[in-house]
Amino acid sequence: LPAGFRVGTTRFDFTPREAPKPAKMTLTLIALDQPTPDFAAVFTRNAFPGAPVIVGRRRLNDATLGAILVNNKISNVCAPGGVEASERVCAETARLLGLAGNQVLPSSTGVIGWSLPVDAMVGGLPQTVAALAAGSVLPAAEGIVTTDLYPKVRRATVGGGSIVGIAKGAGMIEPNLATMLVYVLTDLAVPRASLRAMLTRAVNASFNTISVDSDTSTSDTVVLLSSGRVTDVDEAAFEQALTTVCRDLAEDVVRNGEGVRHVIRVKVQR
Repeated sequence: LPAGFRVGTTRFDFTPREAPKPAKMTLTLIALDQPTPDFAAVFTRNAFPGAPVIVGRRRLNDATLGAILVNNKISNVCAPGGVEASERVCAETARLLGLAGNQVLPSSTGVIGWSLPVDAMVGGLPQTVAALAAGSVLPAAEGIVTTDLYPKVRRATVGGGSIVGIAKGAGMIEPNLATMLVYVLTDLAVPRASLRAMLTRAVNASFNTISVDSDTSTSDTVVLLSSGRVTDVDEAAFEQALTTVCRDLAEDVVRNGEGVRHVIRVKVQR
């Protein structure tokens, strides 16, 4: 992990309201040591975005971000009270971390149309917070997967800092973005405006150029966070490394696509 970040996960049993049989959910928490004003995000262009995407778009207008909470199994898309459910879980996460509710960004992936098991998630949050640790991003990379065959992690070094990205995605892969959750973390101090412009360009050169099955998802999210621990940054070198991390993760998503046996690269010239 880059300096200034910790990750933690927990897994618990619950019974979905829509399908009364036992299921398991993993909560994955990515937390900064201090909230940062330097964050960027890109979301799906699907006409029916999930509740976490609706909340995430609002977060882009806020002053700082301190954590990301991800759940698998249920995507919180087209579910009654989805936005309120996301906000309630964010508020409880924030309380445990000493943050404000709007400093936590929610992400969900999984079955469409089901409601989040909010009470069970709130009950699992203390364990998730207690598990927070610096060092390796692998627990988070493993925690966000659903039908993925393996966790996806990429890393680049820039000067005295690093960029580390993790991704989830295997099905419903089609530009714009693809069905993915992607979190890119860096300790290199890059201002918010620059981060947002760079992320847009990096996504256009990576996640917006891949396809597996022609379906555009409702939950696509790519988030970039800077802890700002390493100053004196070469922004051109940073953007080049960011684009490389995003391209490598995008290719990992295609190689791990559901039913994929062959991968091709197409170059269009005119």
